[in-house]
Amino acid sequence: MARYDVLIRGATVYDGSGGVPFEADVAIDGERIAAIGSLDGASAALEVDGSSHALAPGFIDVHTHDDFACLQHPDMAFKTRGGVTTCIVGNCGFGAAPHAAALEMIGALAPAAAVPDYAGHAGYLAALEAARPALNVGMLAGHGTLRLAAMGRAARAPEAAELRAMEDALDEALEAGALGLSSGLIYEPGRYAATEELIALARRMRGTGALYASHLRDEAAGLVDAVGEAIAIGEAAGVPVQISHHKAAGRDNWGRVAETLRLIESAQARGLAVHADQYPYTAGSTLLRAVLDNGAFRDDVAPGGIGRVTPDDVVVAAAPGQAGWEGQSIAALAGLLGLAPRAAAEHVVAHAPGATAIIHMMSEDDVQAVLRHPSTMIGSDGIPTLDGRPHPRLYNTFARVLGHYVRDLGVLPLAEAVHRMTGFAAAKFGLVDRGTVRAGAFADLVLFDPATVIDRGTFEAPNRYPAGIVDVFVNGARVVAGGVPTAARPGRVLRRAG
Repeated sequence: MARYDVLIRGATVYDGSGGVPFEADVAIDGERIAAIGSLDGASAALEVDGSSHALAPGFIDVHTHDDFACLQHPDMAFKTRGGVTTCIVGNCGFGAAPHAAALEMIGALAPAAAVPDYAGHAGYLAALEAARPALNVGMLAGHGTLRLAAMGRAARAPEAAELRAMEDALDEALEAGALGLSSGLIYEPGRYAATEELIALARRMRGTGALYASHLRDEAAGLVDAVGEAIAIGEAAGVPVQISHHKAAGRDNWGRVAETLRLIESAQARGLAVHADQYPYTAGSTLLRAVLDNGAFRDDVAPGGIGRVTPDDVVVAAAPGQAGWEGQSIAALAGLLGLAPRAAAEHVVAHAPGATAIIHMMSEDDVQAVLRHPSTMIGSDGIPTLDGRPHPRLYNTFARVLGHYVRDLGVLPLAEAVHRMTGFAAAKFGLVDRGTVRAGAFADLVLFDPATVIDRGTFEAPNRYPAGIVDVFVNGARVVAGGVPTAARPGRVLRRAG
C-alpha cells in the first residue's frame, strides 16, 4: 500500500491549465506532487479532506513590492493567507540591488530598517535564502535602482561609462538568476530614461528568456503611446514584455484600455510575447511624492502619468510618524491644516517623506475589460506598509478575483481565473514545474472554498485576511492550515533556468 507525506482527498482539482476541473486525490512526497487520481488504498502522515473544496496550484503574485518584506516578515502571512505561494519582487524599477541604491528606492515604499547588508543581486538572493520566507520568491532587476546607483538622479541621458555600469549590474543580476528587468517610468530616476536607454539594457537579456516589465511612462492621456513604447522596447531588444498593472488612470481617459488591448493583440499577432498584469480594484496606490511629481492638484500644468485627480480622490495610506493623517483624504487634510490641497500634500511629504497614498482613479468597466482579456494575469502591486492603512489589495487580491469577479459577477470562469493566477504566470516568468497540479510538479497548492472565498479588506480597514482560503502548501509543506498560518517557512528562491 502506497504511503505519502500528504494526501488531499476528494478535492475538485483546477490544475492551472484552464481546462475542465476534475475530482481527484492528490498525494505529496517531499517537495513534489507524487500522484493524482483515485488513491483509495493509499495512506499518508497527513490526510486532508478536500471534499466540497477546490484545489489549485498556489497563486503566483507576479507584481509585488515585497523585496524587503520577505526579509523582515518571513512568515509572509499577508500573502500566504490569501493563497499566494510565489511572489515576483523588483517591480516598477524598484530593484533590490545595488544595496545602497535599493535602500533608497525600496525604502521609499516601505520601511527599510533591519535590512541586512549584501553585495549585488546574488547577495540579495543569498539573504533571502538565509531568511527562509514561507513562500517562494523570484526577482526582477530594477532599472530605477540600477540608474540611481550609476548616475544618481541626473535628469539626462547616461554617459557611456554610466550606461556600462548599468549594463554590468544587469548582467550580474541575470547571472544571479533574475527573471528580467523592470522599469518605473513615472518615478525618479526612471522617468529621465529615454526609450533608447531602455532598449540598450533590455538587449542584454536577448536569448536568455528574461523579460522586460514596465510601469509605463503614462497611464493617463499618453497611455496608448506608453504601451506602444513598451512594445517597441521588447521588439527592438528581442525580449518578452510585461505591462504592469494595466489600466487607464483619470476620468478623462476611461475607456482607452480598448485601444491598448488592441495594441497588445496586434503585437501578439506579430509574434511578440506581450502580456499584462492587473489588480482588481478601481483605486491604485503609490508614493504621495510621485503623485505630486506627476502634477496633481495643479491647474497650471497638464495632468501627468496618473491623470487628473481631485483632492478627494487621494487618501493617505501610510505616513510614518504621522499616524493621524492615515486614512485622510488630501481634501480633508487641506481643511485640517488650513492649506491649499497641493500645499497640504507637500506638507505631508515634508513631514513623512515615505508617505504612500491610495488614488481613486479607474473605471470599473475598464477593470472588467482588462480582467476579461486573455492577455491579463494577476498581480497585487501591494505596498507592504503593514503598520499603516495599505491598499486592501496587499492582502486580498486573489480572493477578490475568485469571489467578487468570478463567482459574483461572472467576469471569468473559475478555471480560467485560476489559470491566470498560476499556469499562465509560471509560463510567462519561466518558473519551471510551478503553476500546475500534475505529478512531478512542485507541491505549491491552495485549497479553497469556491462558495465562500472573498476579500474582506476595505479601504477603511485593509489589514484583514480574506475568507475561504483553507490550506496552503509551499514545496510540500503546509504553511496555512484551516486558514491559520503554521510556523513552516519552506519557500525557495526561484532563479531563471538556463
